[in-house]
Amino acid sequence: MFWVRLVITSVRKQDSNRNRSGDGGRRCCNTVNPAEPSLVLQRRRKVEGKEKMTEVSTDAITLDLLRDARETVRRSPLGVINTPMIPWCQTTLPLDVDCNIHIKLENMQRTGSFKIRGVANQFARRLEGGHFVTMSAGNYGKSFAYASKHYGSRGKVVMPETAPVSRSILIQSFGVEVERVPTSSLMNVVNRCIQEDNMMFLHSYDDLDLIAGHASLGMEVLEVVCEPDVVVVCCGGGGLLAGVASAIKLSGYEKTRIYGVEPEGACTMYKSFIEKKPVGMDTKSIASGLAPPFAGTLPFELCKRFVESIVLVSDEEIQTAVSTLYRSGLVVEPSGSAAFAAIVNNKIPELEGKNVVCILTGGNIGKDELANFPD
Repeated sequence: MFWVRLVITSVRKQDSNRNRSGDGGRRCCNTVNPAEPSLVLQRRRKVEGKEKMTEVSTDAITLDLLRDARETVRRSPLGVINTPMIPWCQTTLPLDVDCNIHIKLENMQRTGSFKIRGVANQFARRLEGGHFVTMSAGNYGKSFAYASKHYGSRGKVVMPETAPVSRSILIQSFGVEVERVPTSSLMNVVNRCIQEDNMMFLHSYDDLDLIAGHASLGMEVLEVVCEPDVVVVCCGGGGLLAGVASAIKLSGYEKTRIYGVEPEGACTMYKSFIEKKPVGMDTKSIASGLAPPFAGTLPFELCKRFVESIVLVSDEEIQTAVSTLYRSGLVVEPSGSAAFAAIVNNKIPELEGKNVVCILTGGNIGKDELANFPD
Protein backbone atom coordinates (compact mmCIF):
# COMPACT_ATOMS: atom_id res chain seq x y z
CA MET A 1 0.00 0.00 0.00
CA PHE A 2 1.31 3.42 -0.92
CA TRP A 3 0.37 6.61 0.90
CA VAL A 4 0.40 10.05 -0.65
CA ARG A 5 0.26 13.26 1.36
CA LEU A 6 -1.92 15.90 -0.27
CA VAL A 7 -2.99 19.40 0.74
CA ILE A 8 -6.74 19.89 1.13
CA THR A 9 -7.63 22.99 -0.84
CA SER A 10 -11.29 22.35 -1.64
CA VAL A 11 -14.48 21.18 -0.01
CA ARG A 12 -16.00 17.91 -1.20
CA LYS A 13 -19.54 16.80 -0.54
CA GLN A 14 -20.28 13.29 0.60
CA ASP A 15 -21.43 10.99 -2.20
CA SER A 16 -24.63 10.37 -0.25
CA ASN A 17 -25.53 14.03 -0.72
CA ARG A 18 -25.14 13.92 -4.49
CA ASN A 19 -28.20 15.24 -6.31
CA ARG A 20 -29.73 12.33 -8.25
CA SER A 21 -32.92 14.11 -9.28
CA GLY A 22 -32.22 14.03 -13.00
CA ASP A 23 -30.68 17.49 -13.22
CA GLY A 24 -27.56 16.12 -14.85
CA GLY A 25 -25.65 15.82 -11.60
CA ARG A 26 -25.76 19.51 -10.72
CA ARG A 27 -26.25 20.09 -7.04
CA CYS A 28 -27.45 22.67 -4.61
CA CYS A 29 -24.51 23.95 -2.62
CA ASN A 30 -26.06 26.26 -0.03
CA THR A 31 -24.92 24.11 2.87
CA VAL A 32 -21.70 22.47 3.97
CA ASN A 33 -21.63 19.00 5.46
CA PRO A 34 -20.68 19.49 9.13
CA ALA A 35 -18.62 16.31 8.97
CA GLU A 36 -16.23 18.06 6.60
CA PRO A 37 -13.91 21.05 7.16
CA SER A 38 -15.72 24.32 6.57
CA LEU A 39 -14.59 27.10 4.27
CA VAL A 40 -14.12 29.33 7.30
CA LEU A 41 -11.79 26.86 8.98
CA GLN A 42 -9.84 26.32 5.75
CA ARG A 43 -9.38 30.03 5.25
CA ARG A 44 -8.36 30.61 8.85
CA ARG A 45 -5.71 27.93 8.53
CA LYS A 46 -4.39 29.51 5.36
CA VAL A 47 -4.16 32.95 6.97
CA GLU A 48 -2.27 31.41 9.84
CA GLY A 49 0.13 29.87 7.33
CA LYS A 50 -0.89 26.30 8.15
CA GLU A 51 -2.04 23.49 5.90
CA LYS A 52 -4.38 20.69 6.83
CA MET A 53 -2.91 17.41 5.56
CA THR A 54 -4.64 14.18 4.72
CA GLU A 55 -3.35 10.81 3.67
CA VAL A 56 -4.65 9.40 0.40
CA SER A 57 -3.85 5.78 -0.39
CA THR A 58 -3.58 4.48 -3.93
CA ASP A 59 -5.95 1.81 -2.63
CA ALA A 60 -8.58 4.57 -2.59
CA ILE A 61 -8.75 4.04 -6.36
CA THR A 62 -11.20 1.15 -6.56
CA LEU A 63 -13.35 -0.16 -9.39
CA ASP A 64 -16.47 1.03 -7.57
CA LEU A 65 -15.00 4.55 -7.27
CA LEU A 66 -14.17 4.59 -10.99
CA ARG A 67 -17.60 3.33 -11.97
CA ASP A 68 -19.22 6.01 -9.85
CA ALA A 69 -17.01 8.65 -11.45
CA ARG A 70 -17.90 7.29 -14.89
CA GLU A 71 -21.58 7.85 -14.15
CA THR A 72 -20.84 11.35 -12.86
CA VAL A 73 -18.96 12.16 -16.04
CA ARG A 74 -21.65 10.60 -18.23
CA ARG A 75 -24.42 12.61 -16.52
CA SER A 76 -22.42 15.83 -16.28
CA PRO A 77 -24.18 18.99 -17.45
CA LEU A 78 -20.88 19.88 -19.12
CA GLY A 79 -21.79 17.53 -21.96
CA VAL A 80 -18.85 15.11 -21.95
CA ILE A 81 -18.83 13.04 -25.16
CA ASN A 82 -18.30 9.31 -25.53
CA THR A 83 -15.83 9.91 -28.33
CA PRO A 84 -15.58 7.56 -31.32
CA MET A 85 -12.97 4.87 -31.83
CA ILE A 86 -11.95 4.02 -35.37
CA PRO A 87 -9.87 1.14 -36.73
CA TRP A 88 -6.49 2.30 -38.03
CA CYS A 89 -7.09 0.18 -41.16
CA GLN A 90 -10.01 2.46 -42.09
CA THR A 91 -7.73 5.50 -42.33
CA THR A 92 -4.93 6.48 -44.70
CA LEU A 93 -2.41 6.51 -41.83
CA PRO A 94 0.84 4.60 -42.45
CA LEU A 95 1.58 1.47 -40.47
CA ASP A 96 4.53 -0.90 -40.79
CA VAL A 97 3.43 -3.39 -38.14
CA ASP A 98 0.85 -6.14 -38.72
CA CYS A 99 -1.48 -5.48 -35.80
CA ASN A 100 -5.06 -4.42 -35.10
CA ILE A 101 -5.04 -0.80 -33.91
CA HIS A 102 -8.01 1.29 -32.78
CA ILE A 103 -7.69 5.06 -32.41
CA LYS A 104 -9.64 6.85 -29.66
CA LEU A 105 -10.51 10.35 -30.90
CA GLU A 106 -10.42 12.58 -27.84
CA ASN A 107 -9.53 15.44 -30.17
CA MET A 108 -13.29 15.45 -30.85
CA GLN A 109 -14.12 15.82 -27.15
CA ARG A 110 -15.98 18.77 -25.62
CA THR A 111 -13.49 21.69 -25.22
CA GLY A 112 -11.16 19.84 -27.61
CA SER A 113 -9.45 17.40 -25.24
CA PHE A 114 -9.88 14.65 -22.66
CA LYS A 115 -9.43 17.16 -19.82
CA ILE A 116 -13.17 17.82 -19.53
CA ARG A 117 -13.61 14.30 -18.11
CA GLY A 118 -11.57 14.97 -14.98
CA VAL A 119 -12.92 18.51 -14.66
CA ALA A 120 -16.51 17.21 -14.79
CA ASN A 121 -15.84 14.91 -11.85
CA GLN A 122 -13.91 17.57 -9.91
CA PHE A 123 -16.60 20.24 -10.19
CA ALA A 124 -19.42 17.78 -9.46
CA ARG A 125 -17.85 17.10 -6.05
CA ARG A 126 -17.10 20.68 -5.02
CA LEU A 127 -19.16 23.65 -3.97
CA GLU A 128 -20.71 25.73 -6.72
CA GLY A 129 -19.77 29.38 -6.75
CA GLY A 130 -16.30 28.77 -5.31
CA HIS A 131 -13.14 30.72 -6.10
CA PHE A 132 -10.64 28.35 -7.68
CA VAL A 133 -7.11 28.58 -9.02
CA THR A 134 -5.29 26.08 -11.19
CA MET A 135 -2.20 25.79 -13.39
CA SER A 136 -2.35 24.68 -17.00
CA ALA A 137 -0.66 25.01 -20.37
CA GLY A 138 -4.05 25.29 -22.01
CA ASN A 139 -6.25 22.20 -22.28
CA TYR A 140 -7.06 21.77 -18.60
CA GLY A 141 -7.39 25.55 -18.31
CA LYS A 142 -9.92 25.60 -21.16
CA SER A 143 -12.03 22.87 -19.53
CA PHE A 144 -11.65 24.52 -16.13
CA ALA A 145 -12.84 27.85 -17.57
CA TYR A 146 -15.74 26.18 -19.37
CA ALA A 147 -16.87 24.51 -16.13
CA SER A 148 -16.36 27.68 -14.09
CA LYS A 149 -18.69 29.58 -16.38
CA HIS A 150 -21.32 26.84 -16.20
CA TYR A 151 -21.23 26.52 -12.41
CA GLY A 152 -20.93 30.24 -11.73
CA SER A 153 -17.51 29.89 -10.10
CA ARG A 154 -14.73 32.44 -10.15
CA GLY A 155 -11.44 31.13 -11.45
CA LYS A 156 -7.85 31.85 -12.32
CA VAL A 157 -5.50 29.87 -14.55
CA VAL A 158 -1.75 30.21 -14.02
CA MET A 159 -0.12 29.40 -17.37
CA PRO A 160 3.49 28.83 -18.43
CA GLU A 161 4.86 31.54 -20.70
CA THR A 162 5.63 28.85 -23.29
CA ALA A 163 1.92 28.12 -23.88
CA PRO A 164 0.40 29.64 -27.05
CA VAL A 165 -1.04 33.11 -26.42
CA SER A 166 -4.15 32.08 -28.36
CA ARG A 167 -4.98 29.61 -25.57
CA SER A 168 -4.74 32.34 -22.94
CA ILE A 169 -7.14 34.51 -24.94
CA LEU A 170 -9.58 31.63 -25.32
CA ILE A 171 -9.56 30.87 -21.58
CA GLN A 172 -10.13 34.53 -20.77
CA SER A 173 -13.16 34.54 -23.08
CA PHE A 174 -14.94 32.32 -20.54
CA GLY A 175 -14.52 35.01 -17.88
CA VAL A 176 -11.55 33.41 -16.13
CA GLU A 177 -8.41 35.34 -15.20
CA VAL A 178 -5.08 34.24 -16.70
CA GLU A 179 -1.58 34.89 -15.38
CA ARG A 180 1.39 33.83 -17.52
CA VAL A 181 4.62 33.02 -15.65
CA PRO A 182 7.85 31.03 -16.16
CA THR A 183 7.25 27.28 -15.84
CA SER A 184 9.46 27.12 -12.75
CA SER A 185 7.23 29.68 -10.99
CA LEU A 186 3.86 27.99 -11.56
CA MET A 187 3.43 26.53 -8.08
CA ASN A 188 4.80 29.65 -6.37
CA VAL A 189 2.09 31.75 -8.01
CA VAL A 190 -0.59 29.17 -7.19
CA ASN A 191 0.50 29.18 -3.55
CA ARG A 192 0.36 32.98 -3.50
CA CYS A 193 -3.24 32.85 -4.74
CA ILE A 194 -4.13 30.34 -2.04
CA GLN A 195 -2.49 32.26 0.79
CA GLU A 196 -3.24 35.85 -0.20
CA ASP A 197 -6.56 35.54 -2.03
CA ASN A 198 -8.09 32.57 -0.17
CA MET A 199 -8.51 30.70 -3.44
CA MET A 200 -8.92 26.92 -3.57
CA PHE A 201 -6.54 24.90 -5.72
CA LEU A 202 -7.82 22.44 -8.29
CA HIS A 203 -4.86 20.41 -9.47
CA SER A 204 -4.67 19.76 -13.19
CA TYR A 205 -3.27 16.23 -12.82
CA ASP A 206 -2.48 15.27 -9.19
CA ASP A 207 -6.02 14.90 -7.86
CA LEU A 208 -8.09 11.85 -6.92
CA ASP A 209 -11.36 13.10 -8.43
CA LEU A 210 -9.61 14.20 -11.61
CA ILE A 211 -7.91 10.83 -12.10
CA ALA A 212 -11.19 9.00 -11.46
CA GLY A 213 -12.89 11.19 -14.05
CA HIS A 214 -10.17 10.47 -16.62
CA ALA A 215 -10.67 6.74 -15.96
CA SER A 216 -13.97 7.03 -17.84
CA LEU A 217 -11.90 7.10 -21.03
CA GLY A 218 -10.39 3.73 -20.17
CA MET A 219 -13.82 2.27 -19.53
CA GLU A 220 -15.05 3.50 -22.91
CA VAL A 221 -12.07 1.81 -24.55
CA LEU A 222 -13.06 -1.52 -23.00
CA GLU A 223 -16.58 -1.18 -24.39
CA VAL A 224 -15.16 -1.24 -27.94
CA VAL A 225 -12.00 -3.33 -27.63
CA CYS A 226 -12.95 -6.05 -25.18
CA GLU A 227 -9.47 -7.44 -24.62
CA PRO A 228 -6.77 -4.93 -25.53
CA ASP A 229 -3.24 -6.28 -25.55
CA VAL A 230 -1.58 -2.86 -25.61
CA VAL A 231 -2.83 0.65 -24.78
CA VAL A 232 -0.68 3.69 -25.57
CA VAL A 233 -1.37 6.98 -23.76
CA CYS A 234 0.45 10.30 -23.63
CA CYS A 235 1.81 11.42 -20.28
CA GLY A 236 2.42 14.88 -18.83
CA GLY A 237 1.84 15.02 -15.09
CA GLY A 238 0.35 11.53 -15.30
CA GLY A 239 -3.33 12.08 -14.47
CA LEU A 240 -4.73 10.61 -17.70
CA LEU A 241 -2.27 7.74 -17.81
CA ALA A 242 -3.00 6.87 -14.18
CA GLY A 243 -6.77 7.01 -14.75
CA VAL A 244 -6.80 4.92 -17.93
CA ALA A 245 -4.35 2.38 -16.51
CA SER A 246 -6.35 2.06 -13.28
CA ALA A 247 -9.62 1.55 -15.17
CA ILE A 248 -8.18 -1.20 -17.37
CA LYS A 249 -6.22 -3.06 -14.73
CA LEU A 250 -8.93 -2.88 -12.05
CA SER A 251 -11.45 -4.15 -14.61
CA GLY A 252 -9.50 -7.40 -14.65
CA TYR A 253 -7.23 -6.97 -17.68
CA GLU A 254 -4.01 -7.80 -15.89
CA LYS A 255 -2.21 -8.89 -19.07
CA THR A 256 -2.83 -5.62 -20.94
CA ARG A 257 0.40 -3.68 -21.42
CA ILE A 258 -0.07 0.04 -20.88
CA TYR A 259 2.60 2.48 -22.06
CA GLY A 260 2.97 6.15 -21.28
CA VAL A 261 4.59 8.47 -23.83
CA GLU A 262 6.52 11.62 -22.93
CA PRO A 263 8.59 14.13 -24.90
CA GLU A 264 12.34 13.76 -24.48
CA GLY A 265 12.56 17.33 -23.18
CA ALA A 266 9.77 16.88 -20.63
CA CYS A 267 10.22 13.38 -19.25
CA THR A 268 9.35 13.82 -15.58
CA MET A 269 7.47 10.50 -15.26
CA TYR A 270 10.25 8.65 -17.09
CA LYS A 271 12.80 10.06 -14.64
CA SER A 272 10.45 9.36 -11.73
CA PHE A 273 10.36 5.68 -12.71
CA ILE A 274 14.18 5.65 -12.66
CA GLU A 275 14.46 7.53 -9.35
CA LYS A 276 11.54 5.55 -7.85
CA LYS A 277 9.93 8.76 -6.64
CA PRO A 278 8.19 11.76 -8.26
CA VAL A 279 10.74 14.22 -9.61
CA GLY A 280 10.73 17.53 -11.42
CA MET A 281 12.85 19.05 -14.17
CA ASP A 282 13.20 22.13 -16.31
CA THR A 283 10.89 20.97 -19.10
CA LYS A 284 10.90 22.16 -22.69
CA SER A 285 8.93 20.68 -25.57
CA ILE A 286 6.79 21.59 -28.53
CA ALA A 287 4.13 19.56 -26.70
CA SER A 288 3.54 22.15 -23.98
CA GLY A 289 0.60 20.18 -22.56
CA LEU A 290 2.99 17.35 -21.72
CA ALA A 291 5.56 19.57 -20.03
CA PRO A 292 4.56 20.29 -16.42
CA PRO A 293 7.50 20.98 -14.10
CA PHE A 294 7.04 17.79 -12.07
CA ALA A 295 5.29 14.43 -12.11
CA GLY A 296 2.19 14.05 -9.97
CA THR A 297 2.59 12.15 -6.71
CA LEU A 298 -0.61 10.11 -6.86
CA PRO A 299 -0.26 9.54 -10.63
CA PHE A 300 3.29 8.31 -10.10
CA GLU A 301 2.22 5.72 -7.53
CA LEU A 302 -0.62 4.50 -9.75
CA CYS A 303 1.55 4.42 -12.85
CA LYS A 304 4.24 2.52 -10.98
CA ARG A 305 1.58 -0.03 -10.07
CA PHE A 306 -0.25 -0.36 -13.39
CA VAL A 307 1.95 0.94 -16.25
CA GLU A 308 4.43 -1.23 -18.16
CA SER A 309 6.90 1.57 -18.89
CA ILE A 310 7.34 5.13 -20.14
CA VAL A 311 8.75 5.65 -23.64
CA LEU A 312 10.15 8.88 -25.08
CA VAL A 313 9.61 10.65 -28.39
CA SER A 314 11.49 13.62 -29.80
CA ASP A 315 9.94 16.95 -30.73
CA GLU A 316 10.78 16.17 -34.36
CA GLU A 317 8.82 12.91 -34.14
CA ILE A 318 5.89 14.75 -32.60
CA GLN A 319 5.98 17.39 -35.33
CA THR A 320 5.94 14.74 -38.03
CA ALA A 321 3.07 12.95 -36.26
CA VAL A 322 0.96 16.12 -36.24
CA SER A 323 1.55 16.59 -39.97
CA THR A 324 0.85 12.93 -40.79
CA LEU A 325 -2.42 12.98 -38.86
CA TYR A 326 -3.43 16.26 -40.50
CA ARG A 327 -2.85 14.86 -43.99
CA SER A 328 -5.17 12.00 -43.06
CA GLY A 329 -7.91 14.41 -41.99
CA LEU A 330 -7.27 14.40 -38.23
CA VAL A 331 -6.51 17.70 -36.50
CA VAL A 332 -4.45 16.78 -33.45
CA GLU A 333 -2.23 19.05 -31.36
CA PRO A 334 1.39 18.10 -30.51
CA SER A 335 0.53 16.84 -27.02
CA GLY A 336 -2.32 14.77 -28.39
CA SER A 337 -0.09 13.18 -31.04
CA ALA A 338 2.51 11.66 -28.71
CA ALA A 339 1.01 8.16 -28.54
CA PHE A 340 0.70 8.04 -32.33
CA ALA A 341 4.31 9.21 -32.66
CA ALA A 342 5.47 6.41 -30.39
CA ILE A 343 3.68 3.75 -32.43
CA VAL A 344 4.80 4.88 -35.89
CA ASN A 345 8.40 5.29 -34.71
CA ASN A 346 8.49 1.74 -33.30
CA LYS A 347 8.88 2.83 -29.68
CA ILE A 348 6.34 0.27 -28.42
CA PRO A 349 7.68 -3.31 -28.38
CA GLU A 350 5.97 -6.51 -29.56
CA LEU A 351 2.93 -5.15 -31.40
CA GLU A 352 2.84 -7.86 -34.07
CA GLY A 353 -0.59 -9.51 -34.15
CA LYS A 354 -1.82 -7.58 -31.10
CA ASN A 355 -4.98 -5.61 -30.37
CA VAL A 356 -3.69 -2.08 -29.76
CA VAL A 357 -5.37 1.15 -28.66
CA CYS A 358 -3.84 4.54 -29.49
CA ILE A 359 -5.36 7.55 -27.74
CA LEU A 360 -5.28 10.92 -29.52
CA THR A 361 -5.87 13.19 -26.58
CA GLY A 362 -6.56 16.65 -27.98
CA GLY A 363 -7.09 18.83 -31.02
CA ASN A 364 -6.58 22.34 -29.68
CA ILE A 365 -4.28 23.72 -32.32
CA GLY A 366 -4.86 26.85 -34.37
CA LYS A 367 -4.19 27.54 -38.03
CA ASP A 368 -1.29 29.79 -37.05
CA GLU A 369 0.36 26.92 -35.15
CA LEU A 370 -0.26 24.37 -37.92
CA ALA A 371 1.65 26.63 -40.31
CA ASN A 372 4.82 25.80 -38.35
CA PHE A 373 4.60 22.07 -39.09
CA PRO A 374 6.10 20.31 -42.12
CA ASP A 375 3.83 19.50 -45.06
